[in-house]
Amino acid sequence: MGKFVVVASVNEVKEGTGKLVEADGKEIALFNVKGSFFALSNTCAHMGSPLGEGKLDNNTVTCPWHHWQYDVKTGLCKNVPSAKVDAYKTKVENGKILVEV
Repeated sequence: MGKFVVVASVNEVKEGTGKLVEADGKEIALFNVKGSFFALSNTCAHMGSPLGEGKLDNNTVTCPWHHWQYDVKTGLCKNVPSAKVDAYKTKVENGKILVEV
């Protein structure tokens, strides 16, 4: 079990968007889906594009380069079932978003 690190305040990640954050030296794509926060590795499994810059539609983020799609809750790729990116646990405390790394 890792440690939780503060990465942003809740008002920094608007609903329906993603944001690139850093947690303990790792680049994390942080997403707000209807007020719930989810965190994935920022690096697409295909060609390494930044998922934090992708388009979020409900719980699916679409890679900005080649349109691979990932479930932000699990990190599973919807295009290639064998592909996956790391998903991280999140929690909110006192208006701050924390990610477990």
